[in-house]
Amino acid sequence: MTRVGAHTSIAGGVPNAVDEQLEIGGNCGQIFSHSPQVWQDPNVGDDEAAEFRDLNDEHDLGPWVIHSSYLVNLCTPKDDLREKSVDSMQKEVDAAEKLDIPYVNVHLGAHTGAGVDGGLDNAASALDELSIPAGVTVLVESDAGSGTKLGGDFEHLAEVLDRSSQDLDVCLDTAHAFAAGYDLSTPEGVAETVTEFDETVGLDHLECVHLNDSKHACGTNKDEHAHIGEGEIGEDGMRAFLNHDELLDVPLVLETPTEDGKSFAWNVERVRELRDTE
Repeated sequence: MTRVGAHTSIAGGVPNAVDEQLEIGGNCGQIFSHSPQVWQDPNVGDDEAAEFRDLNDEHDLGPWVIHSSYLVNLCTPKDDLREKSVDSMQKEVDAAEKLDIPYVNVHLGAHTGAGVDGGLDNAASALDELSIPAGVTVLVESDAGSGTKLGGDFEHLAEVLDRSSQDLDVCLDTAHAFAAGYDLSTPEGVAETVTEFDETVGLDHLECVHLNDSKHACGTNKDEHAHIGEGEIGEDGMRAFLNHDELLDVPLVLETPTEDGKSFAWNVERVRELRDTE
C-alpha cells in the first residue's frame, strides 16, 4: 500500500493534524510542532499526545515526520545561532518521542562564509550534541541549493552522515533536487538520479520523500512547489519516480500548494493515479 499524505496543521491541537489527514485521504504525514517562523517550544500536552497516538493506531496512519523550525541553521559559524538551533532540535526530537513520531526532518542550513567543508563540519558536530531518543531518527533534507545553503548536492548529505556520530538518515525533496540540478523530468533522468543517490548516499538511508513538483526549471536553485505532474518535473517524471522499483516503499509527504482549486486531497489522489500499483 502506498504511504502518501501531506503536511497538515496542528492548529487547535496536535490531534487535528490526524483529522485533516483523514479528510484529504492521506495515511502518513508531517507537522510543525509549533510555528516554524519563531523560536518556540513544542509544548505538547500529555492528553493531546495520547489522543494523537491513539488516533494513529485506530486509523493505521503513519509514519509521521516533525519538520523543524525554519530558523534552525546547523551549518552556521555563529555560536549564538548554533546554540539556538541545537536547543530547538533537542526539543523537536523530545516532542517526537512523546508523540511516537519516528522522524524529525531538518535542513542543513547555510554556511554563511564558513565554506562548504566548514559548514558540513558545523552541521555534523551540531547534530552530535543532540541526545536523540530511541525510536527517533533525524532526517537531513535535500535542498534547492541557493546562496550558501548546503544540501543541494547529494555529496553534502553523504558527508554529514559520514562525519556525524549519530545514526542519521535522509529525506529527499523532489522539487529541491530538481532545482539543484538533478533532472527528474524524464524516466531516464529519474533512473540516473536514483542511481546517483544510491551511489553517493545510499538508498538504505532514504526514509522519506517530500513529493513536490517544481514551478521552476531544473538547476535554477529556485524553491517553489507545484501540483503533482503540473510543474517542470511533469507527469512523465512524476510517474517514473513513483514507479521506480527502489522507491515503492518510501513514505511520500506532499508540500504542494493549495491553489487553482486543487487541494492536498487532489494531489494525494493524483499520486495514487500515477502509481501503477494502486
